[in-house]
Amino acid sequence: MKIFTTRKDLRKYLSAFSGNSVGFVPTMGALHNGHLALITQAQKNNDLVICSIFVNPTQFNDSKDLENYPRPIADDIAKLTQAKCDVLFHPEVLEIYDDNEHWHLNIGELEHLLEGKFRPEHYQGVMQVVYKLLDIVKPTRIYLGQKDYQQYLVVKQMIALKHISVEPVMCPIQRDDDGLALSSRNIHLSPAERQHALALSKTLNWVKVNFNAGNIDSLQRHAFTMLQQSPGVDPEYFELADGQTLLPAKADTKNVVALTAARVGATRLIDNMVVKA
Repeated sequence: MKIFTTRKDLRKYLSAFSGNSVGFVPTMGALHNGHLALITQAQKNNDLVICSIFVNPTQFNDSKDLENYPRPIADDIAKLTQAKCDVLFHPEVLEIYDDNEHWHLNIGELEHLLEGKFRPEHYQGVMQVVYKLLDIVKPTRIYLGQKDYQQYLVVKQMIALKHISVEPVMCPIQRDDDGLALSSRNIHLSPAERQHALALSKTLNWVKVNFNAGNIDSLQRHAFTMLQQSPGVDPEYFELADGQTLLPAKADTKNVVALTAARVGATRLIDNMVVKA
């Protein structure tokens, strides 16, 4: 695996692959099997696969969250090497951002729903860094995980508004055998908290099994109550939304996704599940 830390060196290397399809997997590191599944999917559809590891400061609302974000780069490199990833791009902050940069892209209501309510400006930071990375890598396809469902829609909207020639691909959530969605933040959970965190996937599964398009409001309220009553879980939201817009689902919505966020101990977790396709 080739490792690059500068735009100049990466672009020089990629110039030799003109005409080949390139799959791109942007990450913030602390890689797990969910990330590696994105690498595997990208390998199936492209001649060259590039993974980036960059803990992006502009998408953090809490400086402590940024400071505490795990950065096990040696382990990450070992995992990518074992997965036979072709290229790792691992830049420093000053390689990506100049001083006094300004970014704002109006994507409408999507930015302010769900995660946007609890993490103001988060998605502006996401769009900013993904735009920059796409400009550097210029891939054929970008691979994103379903666990960050809203993030996928945000990036997809940004790509359309900026007229970027890249295909966004959403890959399914990877879960442990007990149902917990894989996340870099799971490392912060104590053994007891990890058991408490299973309430998220159990509640999502309950809603999927009991989904009734004519009873959306009561399902949503009941699911939120289930989380409230789960030991060690402090839910922020549980919503049934249109899978294309994330606006509240209605009886005739064709694609419905259930999305939730909760704190388990000091760790904030998100999860989702398509309940009507």
